[in-house]
Amino acid sequence: MADELSVLDGIAQAGLVRRGEVKPLELVEAAIERLERLDPKLNVLVTRQYDRARGEAAGAELPDGSFRGVPFLLKDLGANLAGDPAYSGMAVLQRADWREPEEAYFAGKLRRAGLVVLGRTTTPELGLLPATESVATGATHNPWKLSHSPGGSSGGSAAAVAAGLVAAAHASDGGGSIRIPASHCGLVGLKPSRGRNSFGPGLGERWAGFSAEGFVTRSVRDTAALLDVVAGPMPGDPYTAPHPARPFAAEVGADPGRLRIGLQPHAPRGGETHPDCVAAATAAGRLLESLGHRVEASHPEALDDPAAVGGFLTVISCSTADALAVCGEKIGRPVEERDVEPLTWKLAELGRGISGPAYAAAVRFNHAHARRIASWWESGFDLLLSPTCALPPPPLGHFDPTPENPARGLAQAIPYSVFTSPFNVTGQPAVSLPLHWNRDGLPVGVQVAAAYGREDLLIRVAAQLEQAQPWSARIPPVHASR
Repeated sequence: MADELSVLDGIAQAGLVRRGEVKPLELVEAAIERLERLDPKLNVLVTRQYDRARGEAAGAELPDGSFRGVPFLLKDLGANLAGDPAYSGMAVLQRADWREPEEAYFAGKLRRAGLVVLGRTTTPELGLLPATESVATGATHNPWKLSHSPGGSSGGSAAAVAAGLVAAAHASDGGGSIRIPASHCGLVGLKPSRGRNSFGPGLGERWAGFSAEGFVTRSVRDTAALLDVVAGPMPGDPYTAPHPARPFAAEVGADPGRLRIGLQPHAPRGGETHPDCVAAATAAGRLLESLGHRVEASHPEALDDPAAVGGFLTVISCSTADALAVCGEKIGRPVEERDVEPLTWKLAELGRGISGPAYAAAVRFNHAHARRIASWWESGFDLLLSPTCALPPPPLGHFDPTPENPARGLAQAIPYSVFTSPFNVTGQPAVSLPLHWNRDGLPVGVQVAAAYGREDLLIRVAAQLEQAQPWSARIPPVHASR
C-alpha cells in the first residue's frame, strides 16, 4: 500500500479516508515506511514525531478537515508547534535541543485541517542559501539525481515530496526558497502574496516582509486547497492580503480568459542564463499561446536596476544579525563565530555594521523599487513568464565556502534567485511549475508572477498548464513507487 499511495496527491489521499477506503493510521504508517526506507538515500528528515503522529491518526479527536489523515512534513524553519524541536538549520540550536514554547497560527491551521505531522525537514542554516547542505544535518540529495542539490531553503521538503514520501510539505520563501526547490525537484511551488498567511503570534513579519509561508506539492489542486486552509488574517497581524472572492480551490479548472503575458527568458541585468532555462521559458510561452493567450517579450524595466541587490542584501544581513541575537537568547549566551557557518557569520557581521538610518533607507528604496516593478502590471499585463532559475540544479557542494571567501555561497546563489527574489521585495505572488526537463533528466521550472493579491489568476493558469501538459506521471529515479 505504501507504494500505491506514494503517487497520490493530498486531495486523493483525503478522499480515500473520507470514503472509508483507508484509515488515517494506514496513511501514516505507509508514509513512515516510505520515509524510513528512502531517507538514508535522500537525507530529508531532521526530527521524527512518529509516535505522536500515530496517536493523532488513531485518535477520535483527529479533526475532520479537508485533509483529514493526510501525512505531512514541516520545514525546520517556522511553522512552530509548541514543545517541538526547532533548529532553523543551526547546529548550535540542535545541540541545545531547542523547543519552541508556542504554536504558530499557520501550523495550527494545518493541524485543524486534519493533516498529521510526521516530522521536520532539512534546511540550510537560517534558510540563507538555495541549497540544503548545512553543517547540522549534512547534504540533502535530489531524487532526480542524487549527486545534485534539491535546492533550498526548502530542499528537504521538496525532495520528500518529489520522492513520494509525502504528498505535500511545508515550505517558506524569503528569496525563492519555495520556488527554487520546486523547480529543481519537478514540483508546484507557490509563494503567496505578502500578508496572505500569518506569522503570528511570534512574529509580525520576516525579513521586512520578504518572506512568506507556503508549500511544495505535486498538483495545483493541492496547492490551492492548502492555501485555503492557511490563508487569512490573525489577531495582531501588521497587514493582510485582500480577501479572495471565492476559495482558491474553486479557481482550479476555472477559465482564466485570454491573458496578456510578458515573457522574460533571460536574467535581469544581463546575467548568465543557461540555455536549458531559456528553453523552458520559451516553450512555456508557446504553450500559453496555444491556449489562446497573448505572449510578448516584455518585463518590468525596474528588474534591471543593479541597486536592487544592495537593498535586498541590507535587509538579509541585518535580519541575520538579529537572528543570531535571538539565538543567543535561546541558548543563554551570545552566539560566537564558532557556533555558526562562515556565511552566516559574515552576513551577521555585515548587518551589525549597518546603521539604523542606513537600514531605514534600504527599506525605503525597496518600497520604491517594488512600486516601479508593480507598475508594469498596471500598464496592461496580466502575468510575467520567466525561468524560475537562471541555471539548472547544481551539483552538491556548489555553494561551499572557502577559507579565502566565506561568503562565496552568496555570489553563487545569485543566478538561482535572480528571477525569484524581486517578488519577495514586491510581495507579489509567483509560482514555479514543472514544465521542462533537460537532457540530464533534471527538472527546470518555469515561473509565473501575478499582480499583488492575484493568486486566483495564478492558480487558474497553473491548472490550465497542468491539464495541457500533465506532469504527474513523471517520477524521479529515487521514488517510493520504484
